[in-house]
Amino acid sequence: MDPAKDTISSIGEFGLIRRLTKNIVLKNKSSVTGAGDDAAVLDYKGRSIVVTTDLLTEGIHFNLVYTPLKHLGYKAAVVNFSDVFAMNALPRQMLVSMALSAKFSIGMVDEIYEGLQLACERFGVDLIGGDTTSSVTGMTLSITAIGESAAEDLVYRNGARINDLICVTGNLGAAYMGLQLLERERKIFESTGSQPELAGFEYLVGRQLKPEPRGDIIQYFREQKIKPTSMIDISDGLSSELLHICYNSGKGCKIYASKIPVDPETAKLAAELHIGSMVAAMNGGEDYELLFTVSLEEYKRISEKPGISIIGHVVDESEGKLLIDDDGKAVELTAQGWNSFNE
Repeated sequence: MDPAKDTISSIGEFGLIRRLTKNIVLKNKSSVTGAGDDAAVLDYKGRSIVVTTDLLTEGIHFNLVYTPLKHLGYKAAVVNFSDVFAMNALPRQMLVSMALSAKFSIGMVDEIYEGLQLACERFGVDLIGGDTTSSVTGMTLSITAIGESAAEDLVYRNGARINDLICVTGNLGAAYMGLQLLERERKIFESTGSQPELAGFEYLVGRQLKPEPRGDIIQYFREQKIKPTSMIDISDGLSSELLHICYNSGKGCKIYASKIPVDPETAKLAAELHIGSMVAAMNGGEDYELLFTVSLEEYKRISEKPGISIIGHVVDESEGKLLIDDDGKAVELTAQGWNSFNE
């Protein structure tokens, strides 16, 4: 058998399932049984569970011209783990469902699963089952992640309070600019055959193709006994996510452009492509950083933690939802992030 050439139909659905699950070893005590029965069995002994799901469709969420299959598998998993982390919970199990067209060989599916399992190993998650089916065009990946937490540790979007600090992890806009670069080089390659020019922007490409969810920050919160008052991950752009928190909390906000972290590579490429770096940071999405609010009492510990930026504060709803630009002008925030139905 040559996995790179053999079709999935040559081994059938059940043969594919056996191939993809034969090396899975369960790591968590809460995973009683995994793939191989009609349903997985979990035991959380009174702990709260969180469940999230995400759908990735070829041509909408990813382009296989420049997305390695192993990277795609990894990204499909970790974007779901990011949602679990945003609840201040830890991911424990994952379900994977795939719809595949005839263009995908066994070897190609193996590569996707290599990425999925790499993500599971990195974050201590058990792959406990899923489903496969055929597709007339392309591929669709559906991931469901299950996490756990003590009920009192869970953080929601609706807990922001007046005078809370508004904070973000990492830097913003990098994944969006990485996508702009990949799309530019794809178009040049398709029209001229020229090889992609990505030198000097490896960080941006990595942020787009292989994002890293911020489980390290959740661990820091637990070590320091810090509990955010609200939290969300940045998948659709800072502006959209902050408006979610404001809406759910019934509050307003003031954030400052000068405080929003932007990587030098992001600023450099944004200038090259005539895109405002603040536009990328506010509306780009797919950074999978954490946006959260904490009480003023946490200022010292939050401000001293590398990789966390305090970008503003929560205000009464009547004061609006404002971005203060470098000239001190207040601009009303609007949700201009990712919307798949506008594509």
